Amino acid sequence: MNPILPSYTSGISDKPLLGMTIGDMLDRTSGQFPDNDALIALHQNIRWTYREFQAEVNRCARAFLAIGAKRGDRVGIWSPNRYEWTVTQFATAKIGAILVNINPAYGVHELEYALNLAGTRFLVTADAFKASDYRAMLYELAPELKNCPPGQLESERLSQLEGIINLDTRPHDGMWSWAEFLKHADEADQSQVDEVQATLQFDDPINIQFTSGTTGAPKGATLSHHNILNNGYFVAESLNFTEHDRLVIPVPLYHCFGMVMANLGCVTHGSTMIYPGEGFEPRSVLEAVHKEKATALYGVPTMFIAELSHPDFEQFDLSSLRTGIMAGSICPSEVMKQVNGKMHIKDLQIAYGMTETSPVSTQTRSTDPFEKQVTTVGRTQPHLENKIVDPATGAVLPRGEIGELCTRGYSVMLKYWNNEEKTRETIDEAGWMHTGDLAEMDEDGYVQIVGRIKDMVIRGGENIYPKEIEEFLYTHPAVAEVQVTGIPDEKYGEELIAWVKLKPEAGDVSPEDLQAFCKGKIAHYKIPRNFKFVEDFPMTVTGKIQKFKMREISIEEMGLKK
Repeated sequence: MNPILPSYTSGISDKPLLGMTIGDMLDRTSGQFPDNDALIALHQNIRWTYREFQAEVNRCARAFLAIGAKRGDRVGIWSPNRYEWTVTQFATAKIGAILVNINPAYGVHELEYALNLAGTRFLVTADAFKASDYRAMLYELAPELKNCPPGQLESERLSQLEGIINLDTRPHDGMWSWAEFLKHADEADQSQVDEVQATLQFDDPINIQFTSGTTGAPKGATLSHHNILNNGYFVAESLNFTEHDRLVIPVPLYHCFGMVMANLGCVTHGSTMIYPGEGFEPRSVLEAVHKEKATALYGVPTMFIAELSHPDFEQFDLSSLRTGIMAGSICPSEVMKQVNGKMHIKDLQIAYGMTETSPVSTQTRSTDPFEKQVTTVGRTQPHLENKIVDPATGAVLPRGEIGELCTRGYSVMLKYWNNEEKTRETIDEAGWMHTGDLAEMDEDGYVQIVGRIKDMVIRGGENIYPKEIEEFLYTHPAVAEVQVTGIPDEKYGEELIAWVKLKPEAGDVSPEDLQAFCKGKIAHYKIPRNFKFVEDFPMTVTGKIQKFKMREISIEEMGLKK
């Protein structure tokens, strides 16, 4: 390895960036491929061509104008995966309203915070999802809804919210139903939509997405047409998408994975968006691939694992699949082999990024060596730059050294909404987004994510990266899934605990068995002193494991609060 080579790369491409708005892109694609399937929502019996989808989007855009929505207004969406979500996404983009994505798992407190931080004027909401009664929560926050006509809310706690559109078919006090809302489209002419659309600029803010808030209150990453349209385009370019591709989308639309990498990836290529259900359910995903002869599938590792282990897996013909993306965490090599073989996805790519970078900044390719596909997150995306720096000094490190990954380019968010201080902390004067992720770059430019700076465990002065230990423990034949975190320790400052999910056929496995497996193979200080055997892990709605919750639970159970 050349020690002088710095940990810096820039992504090159013979394809230029798209200098257009999302609405203009939809119109262009609908003109090119009017009869292609655009949107299929199997659970709602919806199947639209691009011509039909464009018409629905324009109708929704007219309705928004008619109820008073203007360029720059914030329109919230609080719903699982439904066709109305996507219609709202593109309709707001056409009139320059800023779509505020609200996590379907939010409770009353989080909902109130998000709506008020963004200054949300209108809200599109499902009636309920899983155990969450959205309507009851909204009446709790805004009891004034019970006695006001739709669109005329004056709420004490939600002071800027004026109107709510409920996706339920039944009428509810103070809210429009989706059908009632769409009737307002007759009050506006398509020329009004076209006039507003013509004034929009691709650098305008168009989307607010909330970060997970694991280290405090959620922050609203503010993204432009340029940010997310180009990211969706280049992610799908890497997969060689064309108008013949059909993508099954089980990941949440409220998250970048769904609305950018999936929806915008498809619309920039004339491909088909297929929703198997409101939320993830492995059988419905397998059925969707089988029935719709899908060519591509997205998911986080836990989704692919659940699909592969479904008892009816062999009943489904998945031979139409050729490509897809696994994101959220590294793909274990055994899972990659099964996805390549049993699921026929020969070109499964790993993507890495964060909400603040629209999201993808590195991606593997089908031509990458297998080892790189299962140990790295690929190389720098086209038109972007990545560097790895010393977190203390900000200096670029040589290749092979661990430091903080920083990203610069078209994908970096405009700002955190209404939070200049956090924006300045995260995006430096030279335009670099500081990810908070620890990474190293090899001599070929492949990036390996080692962990979060805040997840790094310092045990007796030794820096320990939990990811390294997890990767090793995955090689134990009884281990199905493992996550390692730090807990307080009087002697060493911090000590390790491994949460382990065993394979069903594993039999009896003790902490001592796993420690013995580690001895002599990894450094003694990296061997976890504590083990907790579990059936599942605390997760976000997008399937990301919440290590801070693991840590909290472990501290509580082990009586380490002092």
